[in-house]
Amino acid sequence: MGWKTLDDMDLRGKRVLVRVDINVPVENGRVTDDTRIRRIVPTLHDILDKGGKPILLAHFGRPDGKRVQDLSLRIVQPALAAALNRKVVLVETLEGAETGTEEINAADVLLLENIRFYPGETDNDPEFARRLASLGDVYCNDAFSAAHRAHASTEALARLLPCCAGRLMQAELSALEAALSRPERPVGAVVGGAKVSTKIELLENLVNRLDLLVIGGGMANTFLGAMGADLGKSLLEPDFFETAKEIMTQADKAGCRILL
Repeated sequence: MGWKTLDDMDLRGKRVLVRVDINVPVENGRVTDDTRIRRIVPTLHDILDKGGKPILLAHFGRPDGKRVQDLSLRIVQPALAAALNRKVVLVETLEGAETGTEEINAADVLLLENIRFYPGETDNDPEFARRLASLGDVYCNDAFSAAHRAHASTEALARLLPCCAGRLMQAELSALEAALSRPERPVGAVVGGAKVSTKIELLENLVNRLDLLVIGGGMANTFLGAMGADLGKSLLEPDFFETAKEIMTQADKAGCRILL
């Protein structure tokens, strides 16, 4: 294991920036499935038990660097507080987090407003990452589902502070290590999602390690389109047809069967 966990960090009296994925489904202003919220609770409880102060960084939807009221994390705040059984204070601006208020300074858990309200997040802007880093002493990534993105809160920030994996990230990475480094044959994997373009390196790596790869979601459409299937108006990426063909050829040579 070449990465640190919370067990390796001294958190007493430290501000811990925690990247989480609480991009949950919402209907009529209420969270309809809090699974992602409940899965980060062990990490946050652990930080609190070790004397640290969690400061949560999270995205919600795709506001494209603008403030969109319907994509405010204020919608998620009550469900997060209920899951933690703690008061969670929403900090609406970075300036507010930087200057602090009595409520912010006294809070057990802080939730920064939607990190994607800032263009610097998706641009992986170094200066924006430095502003984030100034808010904490330690960085903890517990957002496995967002960790593949080279964004300020996932990539640049990790270079600026002592960093570790949260409990959810630790579990996911440990499972991957076990599956890929010492698998019991035959071994297969199911990969889904909308885009091939964001998972090219993953797919290229997997076909050399697996006996069976099942590709679903919108991503499968790109492979089907590359094979000549007429998918009408279905979601697909024609620009990546050749890439899909190359991955299928690579899989065939490696003895990995692909199911779509």
